[in-house]
Amino acid sequence: MSTALRRAALVAASSAIIVSALPALAEEDPLERGRYLMQSIVACGNCHTPQGPDGPQPGMELAGGMPIELPGFVAYAPNITPDAETGIGTWTDEQIVEAIRNGKRPDGTTIGPPMPIGMYRGLSDQDVKAIVAYLRSVPAVRNEVPKSRYDFPLPDSYGPSVSHVPEPDRSDMVAYGAYLAGPAGHCIECHTPMVDGHFDLENSLGAGGLHIPGPWGLSVSANITPDVRDGIGAWTDQQIKDAITKGIRPDGSRLAPPMPYGYYANMTDADLDAIIAYLRTLKPLPDPAP
Repeated sequence: MSTALRRAALVAASSAIIVSALPALAEEDPLERGRYLMQSIVACGNCHTPQGPDGPQPGMELAGGMPIELPGFVAYAPNITPDAETGIGTWTDEQIVEAIRNGKRPDGTTIGPPMPIGMYRGLSDQDVKAIVAYLRSVPAVRNEVPKSRYDFPLPDSYGPSVSHVPEPDRSDMVAYGAYLAGPAGHCIECHTPMVDGHFDLENSLGAGGLHIPGPWGLSVSANITPDVRDGIGAWTDQQIKDAITKGIRPDGSRLAPPMPYGYYANMTDADLDAIIAYLRTLKPLPDPAP
C-alpha cells in the first residue's frame, strides 16, 4: 500500500472512531461526568476542601474554610456541600450555575477572587450541569466559614451574563486541550503573571511567574510555554505528563503545591494528550522579569 493510501486509511479509521464516539458523548451520565471533572481537571476540592498536615481532612470534602491570602485580599473558600445552613443546600441548580459562571450568589452579591470566574464563564452547559450534579451528591457538612475580606471593591459583574456555552469539540485535540486548560482547569490563569492586578493573558499567556503563598511557603508558577530555555519546549510528552500528574520535573526534582497533582493523576490519557497538544501551540516566552 502506498504512503498516500495508508494515510487515507488512517484518516478514515480515525473518523469512524470519532463518529462512533458521538452517541456515547450524548448519553454521558451527568453525575459520572461531574465526578470525573471534579476529581481531575476541575479540582474544586483543591481550594474548597480543608487541608490537614497529611492532605485533605477526612469527612470534609468541599466543606470550605481554607484561607487564601494574596495581595489585596484574604479569601476563605466557601462551603459548597449541600448543607442547608452553611453550604449551598438551599440553592437551586440555576443559582449554582449562576455562581460558577457569572460569579453571583443568590443574594446578588459578587463572588471575588481567587474564584476564576473569567475562566468558568467558558464552561459548557453540559459540564457545568455535571458539576452541579456532583455537588448535589456529596455529603452535607455543617461548617461555618468566615467571610472573605477585600481591600478593593468587587465588580458589579464579570461581563455580560453567560446563559449558554456549547460543548467543546473533543475530536479537535488542540481546541479541547484549550478548553481543559482554560475554562475547565484554569491552568492558564495560574501560569500567567499578573500586571496591575490583572492576568496578562494577552502578552504573557502561560509564561508563569505568579507568586502563590500558602502553607507550603511561597510558590512561583512555572513557565508552561514551549520556550526551550525557560519553558517546556525541550520536554517530551511523557515528561510533561509526569509534571502534571506526579509533580516531577525531567531532572527528578519535585514541583511544589498548590498544583493539584493528586487530582490530575485521575485524568485520562486522552485529556492529558489534548492539554499537551494545546500547550505546544502557545507562543514561546521567556520567564517574566523578577
